[in-house]
Amino acid sequence: MTGVFARLGRSVARHPRLTVVVWAVLAVAGYLFAVLGVHGESLFERLTTGEPTVPGSQSAEGQAILAEASDSGPSLTLVLRHADPADPAVAEALAPARQDLSRIPGVESVVDALALPDGVQNPAAAPLVAQDGDGFLVIVGLDPELSDDAQSTALDAVHTRLDAVPDDLRTAAPDVTGLVGGTPLIVDAITAQVEQDLSTGEAIALPIALVVMVLVFGGFLAAAMPMAGAIASIAGGLAALLGYSALIELDASVVNVVTILGLGLSIDYGLLMVSRFREELHRLVDDDGGSSARRRRGDGAVLAAVERTMATAGRTVTFSALTVAISIAGLLAFRPQILKAFGAAGVAVIVVAVATALTLVPALLALAGRRLLRPSVVARVPVLRAVLRRTSDVHSERGAFSALAERVQRHPWWVLGGSVAVLAVLALPLTSIELRNSTIELLPSSSAQREFVEVIAAEYPAASAPAVTVVAEGSLEEVQDWAQSLSGLDAVASVDPPAAVGAYVTVGVRPDSDDPGGPVARQVVHELRDLDPGFPTWVVGQAANQIDFTHALGEGAPWAALIVVVATLVLLFLMTGSVVIPVKALLTNVLSLSAALGVLVWVFQDGHLSDALGFTPVGGIETYVVALVVAFAFGLAMDYEVFLLSRIKELHDAGAPNDEAVRTGLQRSGRIITSAAAIIIVVFAGFVAGRLLVIKEVGFSLAVAVLVDATLVRLLLVPATMTLLGRFNWWAPAPLRRLYERLSITH
Repeated sequence: MTGVFARLGRSVARHPRLTVVVWAVLAVAGYLFAVLGVHGESLFERLTTGEPTVPGSQSAEGQAILAEASDSGPSLTLVLRHADPADPAVAEALAPARQDLSRIPGVESVVDALALPDGVQNPAAAPLVAQDGDGFLVIVGLDPELSDDAQSTALDAVHTRLDAVPDDLRTAAPDVTGLVGGTPLIVDAITAQVEQDLSTGEAIALPIALVVMVLVFGGFLAAAMPMAGAIASIAGGLAALLGYSALIELDASVVNVVTILGLGLSIDYGLLMVSRFREELHRLVDDDGGSSARRRRGDGAVLAAVERTMATAGRTVTFSALTVAISIAGLLAFRPQILKAFGAAGVAVIVVAVATALTLVPALLALAGRRLLRPSVVARVPVLRAVLRRTSDVHSERGAFSALAERVQRHPWWVLGGSVAVLAVLALPLTSIELRNSTIELLPSSSAQREFVEVIAAEYPAASAPAVTVVAEGSLEEVQDWAQSLSGLDAVASVDPPAAVGAYVTVGVRPDSDDPGGPVARQVVHELRDLDPGFPTWVVGQAANQIDFTHALGEGAPWAALIVVVATLVLLFLMTGSVVIPVKALLTNVLSLSAALGVLVWVFQDGHLSDALGFTPVGGIETYVVALVVAFAFGLAMDYEVFLLSRIKELHDAGAPNDEAVRTGLQRSGRIITSAAAIIIVVFAGFVAGRLLVIKEVGFSLAVAVLVDATLVRLLLVPATMTLLGRFNWWAPAPLRRLYERLSITH
């Protein structure tokens, strides 16, 4: 057997221990650097968070102007409830805490209503006192010139002292409670939730995935090999993300999303490699008269099985990884940095996943050798023996999947029509999709920082930021004259007085709605941007950013689609020699994606299953989640398409008629596809158990996409269409056939 994959398989099989040791060292190093930060700073400490923006957009430019013009440092705010700010005893009890806070190195200001002349009677105290008069704020600002280390130390000290303030006031206000919040703590809460959700997802997914693989292979030894590849892949993927964090800003959600992708793919690829190895080893041993006396590592049958596995399954894995990588690389065509980060990081993690599948897993197979043919300890348990006989890997050309294919082939039009109808019904909610760029709503409702933001908005409206802000480049007088007309706009509840910020003037506009990203706020943004005040303006805020982000998605979508479609058509043509199969694959994938997105809208936007899944609906789907689901789910659909087509094409090339090739190909690959899908669904479902909304949305939608694709599409729709097309499945114009003969990707 010649070819690069066969040579790689031969090399790995001859040096399996060295390969395993190298991967063990790399995995340990990856965890030490990325998770523990032995070099100084872990991956999770380098993550950023915040509302995703679009470089060059009006909202991004306006935010940059505000950030550059601001001369204030970070701040923390203490919300005190059930404490009367007009009570002299409360003021007296608070005085020592105020002095302690002002003495902390790096603190520039300590502001509260009780410290103002005349106390709460001072008009300047109004924003600092709760609407019901039963609470007040203490705001501590830091010096903006502090170094990062000094700032972190000061924030920790301020946080600790503010936490203790309610105890200081207990004698004057027995029922007082306190809640500390601020942008630094919100960022910390989101990144900490990312790390916690990652651990939760892995703790759920890995054990269940192991059980599924034990059922697939009938024993722990074979099942452990894809798991070993997955663990090494996670370590390598996290190390790759750590490297990327030095080059680009990585949003906190990037880590979880690409990690679950790498975890799922590495298990999928390991599953395919182990299954094909056992199939090839069985065939070689049977051809050798069943002799299994020689079990040493240099066993020729084992070496030949590894080589053959790499030449077939290894090629399929590489081809599949390439299609997934191209699909995810389409994200690089979008302007938002967060999508570019997902694209770049996703490709890196896929490279690691395929590397473990092509080196570590074959090395473990070579070490295990013929032991994989022996009945496992699990298979000897009477109760489990019957279960494993039905679920574990088999070698018969006939079985449940070939029988299913036969039934489909008897009624292909009915199956085609029924499948398309079901997919269309599932896709219906997609017609009413609303896109959102949520901020604090990403955190669970029980989060202290989310509670902090909600309390400020409800009880201190004057201290809360307006939903829409206009940044104007004009004189204060000009902007004041113009701002007077803004209150007459539809859906505007009030307009804050203009305020000078450096060389610019800001005007806070408060829509007649509590939803900063809802339809009312978006209407206000459109109306403001349509005005011509005679001087440059930038409209910013959550609604403005949503509008810009959605527009950027619309701009980048055609280019991303062009990249993915052309690459998919070319790759599948080089694999199959057909122009029909690639087009059919694209059409079925579009149906599958639409169904998955429809279910996502029905659940997360409309709020169905919110109690079961543990989230609070925000009235829409996160903007970048839609792009991620399309890219990732399309790649995974192509993953299973390649798994199925590679076996059908192998049989077709061997001379089998079309229908027979479809039946036998589905029998040989159906178990792998459904098992791989079950595992990856478990992986994604594990992350639905997390608490960060965006991770829930991505995990749920990808689990649904895989479920729909691996069952309705691969087991029903694809066999039905290939049966109806018959010999036209393999049609290509004569010039392309000649090109295929020269450039085809075969083994």
